[in-house]
Amino acid sequence: MNFCVLGSGSKGNCTYVESGSTSLLIDAGFSGREIQRRLELINKTAENLTAIIVTHEHGDHISGVGVLSRRYNIPVYANPGTHLAAEKRVKKLHERKEFQTGEKFFIHDLEIHPFRISHDTKDPVGFVIADAAHSLGYCTDTGRITKLIEHHINKCGALILEANHDPQMLMDGPYPMPLKQRVRSNQGHLGNGDAARFLAGLSHSSLQYVVLAHLSETNNYPELAHTRVQKELNRLAINFTIILASQTSPTPVISLADQQHTINKPE
Repeated sequence: MNFCVLGSGSKGNCTYVESGSTSLLIDAGFSGREIQRRLELINKTAENLTAIIVTHEHGDHISGVGVLSRRYNIPVYANPGTHLAAEKRVKKLHERKEFQTGEKFFIHDLEIHPFRISHDTKDPVGFVIADAAHSLGYCTDTGRITKLIEHHINKCGALILEANHDPQMLMDGPYPMPLKQRVRSNQGHLGNGDAARFLAGLSHSSLQYVVLAHLSETNNYPELAHTRVQKELNRLAINFTIILASQTSPTPVISLADQQHTINKPE
């Protein structure tokens, strides 16, 4: 299984995942043209995508869904609540596919398990994506970590996890107070400390790679997020490989392979 966070943040989110002959996007929050450009940076193309799966209906996760679906004949998978909430923005899709939150489904070589998260949208989900040998967890845009989330992520070999803000930067920053309260709420976003404490609790899991994603450009710094998480891991002598997702460019392509874990940087 290979994956790459093509971009992540408040201006757009999109992740590429492939295994065997199956390739998909988790969300498509950039323009269709920009997603195609970023795919080309990792030597991939939208023409070969098998599907798009959607976490929730906010614009930074769906703005390119409709155009990609229509242009390249890609089916779009979401739960009924998200499809309904997103339809005015995504408009007509090549093919609309529904899943039920909490119920596994398959897209060719990949098993997808959508699990409930806590965000201020209709029916937001995270995903565990698995092939015959490996699994990837995707958990962003949640205001809190639940036992359900812990249960699913504990099985994964790699994880894309939100580290949205530094609480002090958020409170001292330019956001109006209602927005600050929303971000910090149980239906908002995880802070750096939240991510660090969650990862510390996964010390006995099979986790190898963690991508810190959805970092705020206003209320966080990449170095701050990395330092906060790494400090917690060092305290417990945990050795995950930490990678920082960027709003502006793809991460390296991460490959989960039997007995060996490698990272291939985009050319």
